Amino acid sequence: MTEATEATSAAGQHVLALDRKHVFHSWSAQAHIKPLPIAGGSGRHFWDYDGNRYLDFSSQFINLNIGHAHPKVVAAIQAQAARLPMIAPNFANDQRSEAARLISELAPEGMDKVFFTNGGADANEHGVRMARLVTGRPKVLSAYRSYHGATATTMQLTGDPRRWATDTGTAGVAHFFPPYLYRSPFDSEDEKQECERALRHVDQVIRLEGPATIAAILVEAIIGTGGILVPPPGYLAGLRELCDQYGIMMITDEVMTGFGRTGKWFAVDNWQVTPDLLTFAKGVNSGYVPLGGVLIGPRVAAFFDDRVYPGGLTYSGHPLACAAAVATLTAMREEQMVNNAAELGREVLGPGLRALAERHPSVGEVRGLGVFWAVELVRSRDTREMLVPYAAGPEESQPVQEVITACKERGLWPFANYNRIHMVPPCNTTADEAREALQILDEALKAADHYTV
Repeated sequence: MTEATEATSAAGQHVLALDRKHVFHSWSAQAHIKPLPIAGGSGRHFWDYDGNRYLDFSSQFINLNIGHAHPKVVAAIQAQAARLPMIAPNFANDQRSEAARLISELAPEGMDKVFFTNGGADANEHGVRMARLVTGRPKVLSAYRSYHGATATTMQLTGDPRRWATDTGTAGVAHFFPPYLYRSPFDSEDEKQECERALRHVDQVIRLEGPATIAAILVEAIIGTGGILVPPPGYLAGLRELCDQYGIMMITDEVMTGFGRTGKWFAVDNWQVTPDLLTFAKGVNSGYVPLGGVLIGPRVAAFFDDRVYPGGLTYSGHPLACAAAVATLTAMREEQMVNNAAELGREVLGPGLRALAERHPSVGEVRGLGVFWAVELVRSRDTREMLVPYAAGPEESQPVQEVITACKERGLWPFANYNRIHMVPPCNTTADEAREALQILDEALKAADHYTV
């Protein structure tokens, strides 16, 4: 080790020491974590202080849609910081106005207004608030396995185990089963059957809860952290019809799926569905500066023409965040990143992951779109027993952790949740980088194969 590398490694240890002394981490038992100190990133790679480089197939928290340190976005943030680093949301600002125009231009037809938030959780919080005010109804329906944020309201709207510790059961929320053919709660045999039965189930929940009490159905266009559960054809359109039938608002959560992740600007574009409200964050500016928002359809927009909307945030439409959004969306268009994501999913990731499934007995199912893919790991393809149980703790997660460790040792950083490996790279990932990741995952899955029966 040279003197320079020794100094760099020592700098990393100093970063870690300060982190462990002062930083309180989310979703963690503080005494049992050792976060990796990161020194830098560029493109689809980031690296630690010891010089280890990682191909980022997690997109950090599935938000780094244009990769690390895109020069056009970095320059836009620098220029805005030098000119006007902060202005309150009650003023008009060029970057805020332009970001809203660009986002509306990409949105489903008629969604011409944007309420800016700081991230995805408060986007969902405000979307639900708007729906309750417009309809005058208290309840919201959301799906099991979903995730909508960590505020008090959005945590109770969430349908995965992260809700359990703080769910008071008093937020006016009812949950329903989403379609999930591989583990069908409706004993379906094909996508058509799963779609029909899932919609009948939602209809029944609406009737049992009381249609006149329900303000909105909040649904991830594709359930993300809960398994990248791509809905069958007709499902989202069927939800739209149910909402129209009962006067319920349809809110699609596109915090994770928006801005190219599925090979379309928004996931609902895959099925030509227009919600009443659409929430976004993450990919809108690749997370370079925190930003989220609610795209507002005409019914909701008209309601507040002569009524005060009782909500706001100090940093709504922050100029640094909006400058990053303008630069991000412009770069994505100029560099054809959304088309690249679609092609990468269709030509490389989809076929490549399905080929891995044929070679590895631990792979039960592969599913996804664009640069949004899940590999579901099982102990047995016949029984479909999960490689680690649902809601498993660290002591039960060893088999999947072995796969993750094997990936990281070979320079690949994937995303994992329970018994799944998620392959979710930036939208501008190259075909060669995707093939490299597939090759590494191919080797790493041997660790899971040892646990199959």
